[in-house]
Amino acid sequence: MPLSESDLSAFLSRLEDVAREAGDIAMAYFRRGARTAAAISYKGGGSPVTEADFAVDRFLFERMRRLAPQAGWLSEETADTDARLSRESIVIVDPIDGTNAFTQGDERWAVSIALIESGRPTAGVVHAPARGETFTAARGLGAFLNGERLDPPARESLSGALAIAPRPLHARLSELPQNIGLAPRTPSLALRLVDIAAGRHDLVISSPNARDWDIAAADVILCEAGVALAEVEGGALTYNRSSSKRGMLVAAPKPLIEETLAIARTVSKGINWS
Repeated sequence: MPLSESDLSAFLSRLEDVAREAGDIAMAYFRRGARTAAAISYKGGGSPVTEADFAVDRFLFERMRRLAPQAGWLSEETADTDARLSRESIVIVDPIDGTNAFTQGDERWAVSIALIESGRPTAGVVHAPARGETFTAARGLGAFLNGERLDPPARESLSGALAIAPRPLHARLSELPQNIGLAPRTPSLALRLVDIAAGRHDLVISSPNARDWDIAAADVILCEAGVALAEVEGGALTYNRSSSKRGMLVAAPKPLIEETLAIARTVSKGINWS
């Protein structure tokens, strides 16, 4: 049964506490501007993973098992099973979103935690301890950055909008009549998305193959802040599917999402993402 508004508010407060504790664990290994103190290994595709990722993952599993005992579990650093598919609720986490940045002493990484109920995120935290920032949101309760409410973006058109997009799309985007500008890419996809709610840029287009743990917490934060997140082919997002992989994603202020999706389809046509 979905949480009531009062229960959801209390749950979000506890979820934020968990995220902050997880961030403290990661920060013990983080070295600003220098290589991490954590041991680094590499996954099959060549992406790094550190002992900090695993330490945070273990902590989150134990804490969330107590906080949401009926929920299933999906994490970047835990082997996935079909057991979660029968659960009405599920916790989705990325222990360190932006591990490559973390290993290099770049502050743009985050702990990401979301509670999913009936296929949609109802509470989420994106905690960036090295930036001193914590984004939180729960369904119907608004979105916040460090306790301050995030208002919906005021932008009414795409003219002059600032976007983060994959490099193969830059030339095509720069040729559009909307005069869309390009912002530097933030390593953490979760931060890349929630930074729209903070007013740091206006749009995000993400290349295919993001995973649910990259986006689930950001999704509810964006939704509560008046920003839509959708797949270019497939529309609104649902979670706890058999596959956690996503196609190309677009985030934009809700009144501009359809126009942004149309642009993303146009500029990505024929692009080979392999």
